[in-house]
Amino acid sequence: MSLFDDEVPKKKPVHEIGSDLSQLSVDELNNRISLLKEEIERLEAARSEKSASKSAAESFFRR
Repeated sequence: MSLFDDEVPKKKPVHEIGSDLSQLSVDELNNRISLLKEEIERLEAARSEKSASKSAAESFFRR
C-alpha cells in the first residue's frame, strides 16, 4: 500500500445504458439504481436552472 493512496480520487461506479445486467448481484443493481436516481436529480436541477435562465432572458429582451 502506498503512502499516496488517500490522494488518488475514488472513481464512482459507472453504469452503461444497455449493458448486460445478468452478472450483477442484487446489491450491485441497487447501487446502480441509486447512482442513476442521483444522476436524474442532477439533470433535473440543471434543466430547471437553464429554464429559469432562459425565461429571465426572454423576459428581459421582450421589453
